[in-house]
Amino acid sequence: MAEHATLWRPRGAWADTARPGRHGRREGPPGLIVTPREGLALASVTAVDGAEARLAEAIEARFGLSLPEPGGAHLSGEAGLVWSGPDQWLALGGARGDLDGLGAALRGAAAVADQSDGRAVLRLTGPDARRVLEKGVAVDLHPRAFGPGRTAVTAIAHIGVQIWQRDDRPTYDLAVARSFAGSLWTWLEAAAAEFGCEVRASA
Repeated sequence: MAEHATLWRPRGAWADTARPGRHGRREGPPGLIVTPREGLALASVTAVDGAEARLAEAIEARFGLSLPEPGGAHLSGEAGLVWSGPDQWLALGGARGDLDGLGAALRGAAAVADQSDGRAVLRLTGPDARRVLEKGVAVDLHPRAFGPGRTAVTAIAHIGVQIWQRDDRPTYDLAVARSFAGSLWTWLEAAAAEFGCEVRASA
């Protein structure tokens, strides 16, 4: 078995699709800048009935953040929590291993399931990032309705996604089930073509 170990190499979710370089319109600066976010730590957190207060205390101790309200994302750098549904959140860590021990820390207060290899994440920014996303999401992304620290569980081209806004540049993170990464990229590349899209090396 050991002689075959070197044949297996980890591959990023976007390795065969979001290749670095310019896509779509070539002239002028790109309207959309895309950075695949590889190597993140992700975990779903589902509160145990009646244990919300205990969960909030444990999250505060672990992250130094409060539990996000519905539609909210509480971030500190690359770490944080993003609301994902009633009594559900997505925990984020900037690198594999950052969420090690989270299940033990939240035992009795929440069920924790690792999602690091199950979801694929893109970071989208640039002057036309909002206009590109507005082609696909059934969510009002105007700053009066959706700004930094907001999240939505929605769909793009019939693909379930979660989006959260990181800052007012604007910068968005977009998460999708890994098995749908290629389909989502096909839509995104077409939607961004008129604005010009630059894919940067994964971070």
